[in-house]
Amino acid sequence: MILVLGSVVAKEDTFPEVLALSREHVERSRAEPGCISHAVHIDTENPHRLVFVEQWQDHQTLQDHFRVPASRAFGKALASLASAPPQMAVHEASQVRL
Repeated sequence: MILVLGSVVAKEDTFPEVLALSREHVERSRAEPGCISHAVHIDTENPHRLVFVEQWQDHQTLQDHFRVPASRAFGKALASLASAPPQMAVHEASQVRL
């Protein structure tokens, strides 16, 4: 499984637009093949920061996601509305059964 952790800090006046775009992106991404989960959260310590948590089946499905024109457009729009460049880290992960 591939785990993607990302974040963006919106400019104060762009937060509503960043949140709306992020919710649309999450909903669209959840319907893509290989998406296990995709979520966006508001940081409790910085209300202008959104945190993304995604799980993908494998590297190929994540790469396919990055190639979707709407995903690329989302990334560009997000960067233009952010107070600093968005951050993203990709990790290989194993699910632990408790």
